[in-house]
Amino acid sequence: MSVSSVGSSLSFSPSFAAPTSRAGGAGGRPGEAQGEVQGKPQGNAQGLSEADLRRVEQLKQRDREVRAHEMAHVAAGAGVVTSGASYSFETGPDGRRYAVGGEVGINVSPGRTPEETLSRAEKIRAAALAPADPSGQDRQIAARAASMAAEARVELATRSRDEDAAGPAQAYRVAESGGRAPATGSALDTYA
Repeated sequence: MSVSSVGSSLSFSPSFAAPTSRAGGAGGRPGEAQGEVQGKPQGNAQGLSEADLRRVEQLKQRDREVRAHEMAHVAAGAGVVTSGASYSFETGPDGRRYAVGGEVGINVSPGRTPEETLSRAEKIRAAALAPADPSGQDRQIAARAASMAAEARVELATRSRDEDAAGPAQAYRVAESGGRAPATGSALDTYA
């Protein structure tokens, strides 16, 4: 798989075979999805050799794998998927077009808050690892999401620690003022 970066989006793109054509969308143009013929009869009426028939079977298998892989990314990536699956096609010896590569756009930017970033990172990781056999690029994106989540957790822990440290001082000021929080600058702490 290869990853193409567009702003804060990445695209999953398995490219195991060199495509001879490219079409966007979930299945390219109507009538071309999953090896359908462009106005050609179905079956072996084309007189294909045994080698050509084997190649067609390989392309059919690859087409199924690519489509299942990309749909797994889409299904698991709710909220972070920026575009549906787009496929690269190869025309087989039978004249049909088979998907041999694909990509799904994923927004990998952090959230506005550490909590939002943590939630988004978990969704990105789930989308990246959704296929049954994640590629190296899928694993890289999952690792990047895990790093983003770790940074968000550190920020949350730091914030929590800072709030906890301010807690006793604030409680002391409330007790000194007779149960109500003093106005800013209205009390001088002479106890050291």
